[in-house]
Amino acid sequence: MLRKAYVERCMVTGGWVSLDPADMGIIEAVYKKTIREGEERLMLAVLESAVEDFQKYVLARKPSGKKLFQQAEEWFLEKDSDELFSFENICETLGLHPDPIRKGLLVWKEAKLKLSSVEGHPAGRPKLARSPVKHPSIRLSKTA
Repeated sequence: MLRKAYVERCMVTGGWVSLDPADMGIIEAVYKKTIREGEERLMLAVLESAVEDFQKYVLARKPSGKKLFQQAEEWFLEKDSDELFSFENICETLGLHPDPIRKGLLVWKEAKLKLSSVEGHPAGRPKLARSPVKHPSIRLSKTA
């Protein structure tokens, strides 16, 4: 049916299909689906990146990691934003419900923080204990 509408509004001349340049509806209809798919892929990538930063840097000690975590957390918690790439707009476009995602991330964060405090050591490289090195009392002499 859609194809028929295109053919009715197009002219075939010399084997080529020519579109009326004034009819932007045809051009938009042709590209709308691919543009929409690209926008959705980009939005999904933004969402994935935010979740990754949230989970990767939840226990960060360096300022750069703490900042990435804080930005991701604030992005997830922000409500009623008019930004195109806000968390709620991305969820709406992708057909996701933002509140259960928020709740799941916050529950995950609390569990991760509790687990870290129970273990008693931060995630990352373990610290080595410092102990003095005892020097041997043996002296070597040079013999020829």
